[in-house]
Amino acid sequence: MTSRTLATLATLGLIAMTAVWGSTFVLIKNVLGRMPVADFLAVRFVVAALAMLVLFGGHVWRLGAVQIRRGLLLGLIYGIGQLVQTWGLALISPSVSGFATGMYVVFTPILALLVLRQRVAASVWLAIAVATAGLALLTLDGVEINLGVWLTLASAACYALHIVLLGQWSHHGEAFGLSAVQMVAIAVVCSLATLPHGPMLPPDPGAWFVVLYMALIAGAGAMVMQTWAQSHLPAARAAIVMTTEPVFAAAFAVLLGVDALTWRMLAGGGLVLAAMYLVELIPRRGELPAEAVHHEV
Repeated sequence: MTSRTLATLATLGLIAMTAVWGSTFVLIKNVLGRMPVADFLAVRFVVAALAMLVLFGGHVWRLGAVQIRRGLLLGLIYGIGQLVQTWGLALISPSVSGFATGMYVVFTPILALLVLRQRVAASVWLAIAVATAGLALLTLDGVEINLGVWLTLASAACYALHIVLLGQWSHHGEAFGLSAVQMVAIAVVCSLATLPHGPMLPPDPGAWFVVLYMALIAGAGAMVMQTWAQSHLPAARAAIVMTTEPVFAAAFAVLLGVDALTWRMLAGGGLVLAAMYLVELIPRRGELPAEAVHHEV
């Protein structure tokens, strides 16, 4: 299978993953009104970690000490991002939070340039600008700058660093093991945030259904897909593809009757899809293939 074919499959996998993430916004809305956010995250990631260790324990053992340490660091970064994003959300509106979180699409190529000295093609920078404009139309209905915004931008920086390092350290054949190690670290970080009382369990069967969906499909399954896909895609391209999450979130909200379709949704979604077109379908002259950007750090 050619590298171009693998990159296309990786892109489709990331799109499927963001579609799953987009479906979760409607699902968790009521649950978060019945249990604390940190507890919800802790139970979700503990369940995901246990499931992945049962399924992929052998893959973890074969990683080796270096990759296990890298996986733990990746999980630590991602877990901190989850918690900081949640704390910021308590201080700002969900729409502003969505935009600030989506700024990882801007931070990712900047960190790739600063940390890894990776050159970013001009078409990617253009796509980043288009995607940012699309996110603004999708999510912003006013601007407010306060501590919540800064916390959420910090979480976006964590997600961007996770994307950059995952793209650097994820290798062929290691997606299962590396994903499991990351999930263990995320579960530990989120569980520590529930101290001293420890995580509260979901209060009813409906809440348990949402937690299990978030843990197994949107958690474990999505982490495996992202880890595999980023072994075939440069970090900046992966970040742009992942900006389709708010597009899917808006689409599910409209389909389920939660929100009404607006011109902002159509225009913002169109710009995000246009950004994907720029990085996926327009020839990228001089850009290194995904395999060429992996080197030891």
